Amino acid sequence: MSLILAAISLAGHIALLLWGTHMVQTGVQRAFGPSLRSFLNRALSNRIKAFFAGLGVTAILQSSTATGLMASGFAASGLVRLVPALAVMLGANVGTTLIVQVLSFDVAAASPALILVGVIMFRRANNPQVHDLGRVFIGLGFMLLALHQLLDALTAYSATHAFEVALAAIASAPMISLLLAAALTWAAHSSVAVVLLIMTLSAKGLVDPYQAFALGLGANLGTAINPVIEGQSGSDLSAKRLPIGNLLTRIIGITIVFAGLPQIASWMTAIDGDGARVVANFHTAFNLVVAIVVMPFLTPLSNLLVRLLPERLDEGDPGQPRYLDPSAKETPVVALQAAAREVLRLVDTFGEMLQGTKEALNSTDRRALSVLRQKDNILDRLNLAIKQYLTSIDPDELSEGDRRRLNEILLFSTGLEHAGDVLDQNVLPHLAKRLRRGIKFSREDEGELGQLLARLSTNLRTAAALFMSQDERVARLLTDEKIVFRRAEREGTDQHFKRMREGDLNAAETSSLHLDLLRDFKQINSHLIAATAYPILEQYGELMQSRMKPAPVGARNAGEN
Repeated sequence: MSLILAAISLAGHIALLLWGTHMVQTGVQRAFGPSLRSFLNRALSNRIKAFFAGLGVTAILQSSTATGLMASGFAASGLVRLVPALAVMLGANVGTTLIVQVLSFDVAAASPALILVGVIMFRRANNPQVHDLGRVFIGLGFMLLALHQLLDALTAYSATHAFEVALAAIASAPMISLLLAAALTWAAHSSVAVVLLIMTLSAKGLVDPYQAFALGLGANLGTAINPVIEGQSGSDLSAKRLPIGNLLTRIIGITIVFAGLPQIASWMTAIDGDGARVVANFHTAFNLVVAIVVMPFLTPLSNLLVRLLPERLDEGDPGQPRYLDPSAKETPVVALQAAAREVLRLVDTFGEMLQGTKEALNSTDRRALSVLRQKDNILDRLNLAIKQYLTSIDPDELSEGDRRRLNEILLFSTGLEHAGDVLDQNVLPHLAKRLRRGIKFSREDEGELGQLLARLSTNLRTAAALFMSQDERVARLLTDEKIVFRRAEREGTDQHFKRMREGDLNAAETSSLHLDLLRDFKQINSHLIAATAYPILEQYGELMQSRMKPAPVGARNAGEN
């Protein structure tokens, strides 16, 4: 019975450590995820900048897996070359060791203060970013608390026969220990938590440095497996180049280090004999040395991965272009027609997003929002492919009419992407907030929002027809739709202030969310009009530079005098 209680106690402490690590990672991703993703994308111009970007982002996120998945997405979509993406992963591997270095010192006394500050921030702050940072502080407090409790529990149970048998098994088979740690890291999705657990065992003298280092190598192997398994799926193996390349560098490094592990263990312990510190130092040194050694060979590694994992078009992937024939670029008029046909796929995808948004207005299905975000990714990938295709056409081969049509295609494609971004970055977070707060729109509000979404769908079809026909009359009809959305926003604002004056706080919160959605719908409609109707009206001299009426002649003369 005591053995069962001991196992439950240890498992509970380890679970608390894993949960704290998870809270830190998710809190940082929610608070800074989009900006970190943008920063990482901008930094991928060369391998040195990419290395330090990967290190910095992972030091903040505390998840090399998350950084790896972001970098894999960039590489798979063609946004960056494979060499800087591989450098990002080398930096990410070093970055994830930094918090291990911090927690290798005795900072357990800070646990209650971190949890207290985190709870205050989590419960009292109206700012979503502060709320998410509160989650980070709570997670850090849990991690420190779990480590302290693990030390106490291991001290209490270290003399038991079962524990001695388990440790003897680890000591007798270092390769099995390595694979066990790799499996645990893969299952936990956190090399940080597993390395902290190894540090705890080493600090209590329950495993010697040689055994601890073998377990640490397993943790490094396990964390490289996650992006391979969880990255983009499909028949196109080129999407796996980055995670497989990172896994290969880990395997090579682990193989070399494992062969010389006894000598390395004696060197490391001579530098620092503290059990926890020596594990943290080995973990950091391993990843840093691998990065330094591999960095000069990223180009041949990249070429090898391209040969082994060739690009294959997945016909079932909606994000893959279907009509952008590279051979057609020699005949620009054919290439432009192919690009225009591809843009209509953007129209279909965005139409599905609008329909899905309408269905999600009062739905309780969170998965529906995830599906809509995936469709926005499809928009981004198709728009990128269209822009790359059109800008690769030799401009000297284009006539004046061809250049004008090329600009029209680019403008409409970009306008659809911007409209999709408004839906993804503004509308969907509002709907997610509604779900979190348990808000439900009234039948009247839902009906109005549904009608505007239906009108947006109609305007989208009109914009597509205008894109193909370039008819001035259709451009005028589409431009007049701005009046409808402007009126809806004005009436929604009046209704919101009326509810606030009446003191109905619940209705006021609903109307505030309703008003935010009205503004977003108006912005989406403006993108559609600006991308199709305005260029045509401007071409015919029918577009005014300002909506203001001209000042009376007398007033103008008085101003001049």
